[in-house]
Amino acid sequence: MKNPIIAFAALLSLTFTLHLSAAEGQNWPSWRGANHDGASSETDLPTKWGPAKNIKWRIEMPGPGPSTPVVWQDHIFLTSAAGDDLVLMAIDTSGKQLWQRTVASGDRSIRSGESNMAAPSPSTDGQHVWAMFGTGELACFDFDGTPVWKIDLQKRYRKFSLYHGMSTSPLLDGDRLYLVLLHANTQTLVALDKLTGAEIWQHARGTDARSESRHAYTSPVIFRDGQEEILIAHGADYTTGHSLKDGSEIWRSGGLQGSMMYNPMFRLVATPVVAQGLVVIPSAKNGPVIALRPAGARGDITSSDPHIVWRRKKNTPDVPSPLLRDGLVYLCRENGQLLCLEAATGKEIYSERAHNRRHRGSPVYADGKIYLMGMDGTVTVVRAGRRFEVLARNRMDEQLAASLAISRGTIYLRTYEALYAIARKTRQN
Repeated sequence: MKNPIIAFAALLSLTFTLHLSAAEGQNWPSWRGANHDGASSETDLPTKWGPAKNIKWRIEMPGPGPSTPVVWQDHIFLTSAAGDDLVLMAIDTSGKQLWQRTVASGDRSIRSGESNMAAPSPSTDGQHVWAMFGTGELACFDFDGTPVWKIDLQKRYRKFSLYHGMSTSPLLDGDRLYLVLLHANTQTLVALDKLTGAEIWQHARGTDARSESRHAYTSPVIFRDGQEEILIAHGADYTTGHSLKDGSEIWRSGGLQGSMMYNPMFRLVATPVVAQGLVVIPSAKNGPVIALRPAGARGDITSSDPHIVWRRKKNTPDVPSPLLRDGLVYLCRENGQLLCLEAATGKEIYSERAHNRRHRGSPVYADGKIYLMGMDGTVTVVRAGRRFEVLARNRMDEQLAASLAISRGTIYLRTYEALYAIARKTRQN
């Protein structure tokens, strides 16, 4: 018979673990959420909101920024311009600002105000928060705002050289930060120790891309299937898979330009999404979309039947990243056209205009809904599934480039002017 004390201790341990997992599941610790795929398991979220409906609070921002807020329990972190300065802010979930730290200076407007040097999104693990800016500064703080470390990526890994500003968001995974720095001066992948900023490894990524096609604005993601762990880098005409151990290349897939004539201005902005054993790869300039199954892939898999699941010749989103949920792929093009495809085959289910304005934020799934962010401040809510149905268009009347974040029944929406907390008025948080 089992020792009852040991059995009780094991039960307590399991209960604590399950409780911790549930609590962690409610956080939104990075740009595309806990699983880096833009999907949330939250329910009972509002579909419609406005000045007198479902807006809990609004707090003014010190300046513009297209980065997404991240949330851990009662802390919200976000980056912003503040005049010439670039700052990291901490706000609690009641709407009170806790602290603000200046990390860098030298903000500049990009594409007539579409973006700026506060484009990369922060990440948090519940004890620390990491913030990077387009100027190259990358810093770590604890939850009280105490600086832990800071480095200048331009001094360490060469001066940034790309037209629209460095906007990649570092990927926090375990005890590491992964960075993909792809531009005219370098094609470098890096792993850093998250608590010290020390380099763990650096990998020079090969490419034959030319001119602006070497410029990438994408962020790294990780593929896991229980047997393999692969860091995925996307840019400079290729999607590549790399070892987490040392950054060495495992496989690569090209064919992203999709044209007989080489385009030297084919910069990649949208980041691939990893879910359900697939990697859905966007390209640029109305180019192809590719679904890749990377398990077991080695070498050049550009034309590999076992690994290339399907290829759509055109209609890629240019900036918003794909969304993959419940066997369906959603592609929000920059003009507000929403495409829904079968994940297994690439077959088009529908192509409908959700909102006829420019879109920059990546779509988010939650509560059976797809949330789409237009730059004019309109958040279009579409029912998830095979039938296109617009449930609501929520007009904020403020410029909006960030993806939204969801945590504990609340939507956090950051415009260039303010941060909003949006939740059902009847919900108890």
